[in-house]
Amino acid sequence: MLTTRGVAVFLAGLAMWAAARLIGSPGLEVAALGLGALPFLAVGMARFAKPRLTIRRRLSDVRVPPGTRVTVELSIENRAAASTSLLLIEDRFPAPLGRFARVVVSGLHGRSSRRVTYTLVPQTRGRYRIGPLSVDLSDPFWLTRQRVEFDETEELLVTPEIEDLTQAPEPATGGTFGSSRARQLFRTGEDFYTMRQYQLGDDLRRLHWPSVARTGSLMIRQDETSKRASGLVFLDSRQAALGGAHTPAFERAVSVAASVGLLLARGGFTLRLATADSAPAGVTEDQFLDALAGVEPGTSRSIGPALTYLRAGASPDTALVLVSAPPVPSELTSLLRAGSGFGPKLAIFVHPADPDALAPERKAQLEGRATQARIALTRAGWDFLVLPPSTRLLERWHTPRERLSAPVG
Repeated sequence: MLTTRGVAVFLAGLAMWAAARLIGSPGLEVAALGLGALPFLAVGMARFAKPRLTIRRRLSDVRVPPGTRVTVELSIENRAAASTSLLLIEDRFPAPLGRFARVVVSGLHGRSSRRVTYTLVPQTRGRYRIGPLSVDLSDPFWLTRQRVEFDETEELLVTPEIEDLTQAPEPATGGTFGSSRARQLFRTGEDFYTMRQYQLGDDLRRLHWPSVARTGSLMIRQDETSKRASGLVFLDSRQAALGGAHTPAFERAVSVAASVGLLLARGGFTLRLATADSAPAGVTEDQFLDALAGVEPGTSRSIGPALTYLRAGASPDTALVLVSAPPVPSELTSLLRAGSGFGPKLAIFVHPADPDALAPERKAQLEGRATQARIALTRAGWDFLVLPPSTRLLERWHTPRERLSAPVG
């Protein structure tokens, strides 16, 4: 295939031939014929010398948080005896990762290889397919171009933003409340699973002194309690609740679920994940992040079916973390019923839009839903947080727990 330059050379040769005929110059006519034939000779040579290239791609990391620099290394091998000329390599990937990567290799000797690299800085959570890749080969004068396609791809997982909830806050924010909230979630595995009476030969270091003081008997805490305790993270992924993909509210909710889930997993809990479109399922820490990296808004408008699955998996030794938008009044009863069988319960509600940016009527409606949910859930023993989409979880994690503004009847 001729390039733009090849077409220009052919047209120049044609014009030179016409001028040579006009002025009657045999020497110039021969030069013009040679110039016009040069692009077609280059095409013939390119078809005769078929390339034998192998390209392998390697990512510096396949699972990264947003904003991390990822280095992509391309290993190019010329398996033919003849050298190649100019190579233009184009590696394709989805638009959120930026423009396609283009790398120019000046030439490759026969039976040799070369490595080239480029970098990506993904900013948005998601699963991304790197590739396919194409190589444009050309002659030294760039008169022809031959494209070779390589179908191999690699997957890059960009996990949600993870906030370190164990990080010490500024002194003015009240540093004890974050650890208190974490202990509330860990209560199932650490203090309130089960005890047994002391038997001769037991390690006295395993005595549970609060139970000794309460019962007057020596009580031993079971070794396996923290392993048996589990944490269930429920992300209300409905578009009707939190908005579409990559909107501030939806991404904040995914980040919140990921941050609290990792806090549980690294605290020794068995982790389960549920969304509005999937029933609770046990996951490892990596599987948890992988699932949240690819979660998309669901089309269901009702949270009822998801809460039914949630209630079926309830257990007193399971801590429940629910991440959603402030529920409408008709959903509160179902939410309370679904959470009644769990141990410690934490609700984190993310406003679908920043209340301060809304009209007064809409702002009052959103804040009214949050207040109503706070009163109902606090009475039922839940811990409670509410976030605008622009506020990080860490800013509210270390604040005092919500208290009732009305007397408990």
